[in-house]
Amino acid sequence: MDHVRNLAVRVLSEVNEEGAYANVALARNLRKAELSDVDRRFLTELAYGAVKATGTLDWMIRKYVNRPVRKIAPMIRNILRLGFYQIFFMDKVPASAACNECVELAKKYGHPGTVKFVNAVLRSAVRAPEKCAFPHGKGHATEELALQTFHPQWLVKRWVKALGFDVAAAICAFDNEDAVFSLRANTLKISRGALLERLQAEGAEALPSNWAPEGILCTSHGALDKMPSLAEGLWQVQDESSMQVAHVVDPQPGEFVIDCCSAPGGKTTHLAALMKNQGRIIAGDIYEHKLARIEENAKRLGITIIDTELLDARNVGRRFAGQADRVLVDAPCSGLGVLRRKPDARWKKNEDEIKKLPQLQLDILKNAAEAVRPGGVLVYSTCTINRMENEEVVEAFLSTHEAFMLVETGQFLPTKKRAERMVQLYPHIDGTDGFFIARMERR
Repeated sequence: MDHVRNLAVRVLSEVNEEGAYANVALARNLRKAELSDVDRRFLTELAYGAVKATGTLDWMIRKYVNRPVRKIAPMIRNILRLGFYQIFFMDKVPASAACNECVELAKKYGHPGTVKFVNAVLRSAVRAPEKCAFPHGKGHATEELALQTFHPQWLVKRWVKALGFDVAAAICAFDNEDAVFSLRANTLKISRGALLERLQAEGAEALPSNWAPEGILCTSHGALDKMPSLAEGLWQVQDESSMQVAHVVDPQPGEFVIDCCSAPGGKTTHLAALMKNQGRIIAGDIYEHKLARIEENAKRLGITIIDTELLDARNVGRRFAGQADRVLVDAPCSGLGVLRRKPDARWKKNEDEIKKLPQLQLDILKNAAEAVRPGGVLVYSTCTINRMENEEVVEAFLSTHEAFMLVETGQFLPTKKRAERMVQLYPHIDGTDGFFIARMERR
């Protein structure tokens, strides 16, 4: 049995059956295994690809079995997904190898009956691929796009309705591109230029970001936990779009800042760096284990001004009424702007949950606003491209809070200024994760 494929099906099982995040499950299995660089890349492509294509693969498998895919034993279901992904979407993998290795996996995780079942289904797919051809032609464009690009059909329909078919197709295509590894230099310890030299000395290939003065794009690197510069706190993993937020907040040394929904702490630690580690930051969240992550990152980065607090963002205003110079509400959201980085996320969302988010976001924003002192700043941000969670939330807030004024948020972006009162970054246009930011000031 192939060791790499065995690891891949374990990753799929952790993600699909145990609810693990794909990046966490993959990293955990990579750490345990002694793999060559070639095998590491193959495992990543195999696991991420099959996770990303889950819905499409299930649709295809259903064409060859006489029962719903959800009723197939979980491990066998994941073995079939792995096999179908190799047969239909990995040109360099011979179909015979995909079938044979999946049969070997079935022997490990199933019984003689499931071994025959896996073998029959995969051989049938190889012999008659036309059975799972995607629908095509008039009236099927949206369904075909969803299947081709590994997205839930309800989500593609939503984007087509809101943005048009061509834009929806462009976003779907972007979501399937490989995300460049992005990091932020910890300017409390090192300059970006010096960090670029250090990364090169550690065997990485990196270049400066055009979006943020601290940003770096790493196009090639080894195992992150083996890079001394990370352990020394010289940098923090963070996407270029996420780096925009702290600059829009524009905190000054000595100020009192509240980050309401702070975990895992990328923006919180960025705020601290911009404040030169002078002042006070309250980092609130409702999960203790997430607060522990922030504390670990702060310690590694040499930051001492962050106080974590187990706190529901809807209680921030009552807890710190009129005290804060600046408040950041990086609200819980649908995350539709970061699907490129989270291959499993597209299948873990549903339309009903997304429809409930704007009210929660508005409740948090209204309460957080009470913590802003007169003359202070309130920033609202999300990592989604859904207008209901973005512009409409800000507009609803401003309609009932005359003390707050929306300013031209685009002018606070660090390097790419925009003449926009509210900034919406789109993946297919800006080449970054999708992000929304609005800056308001209290009179």
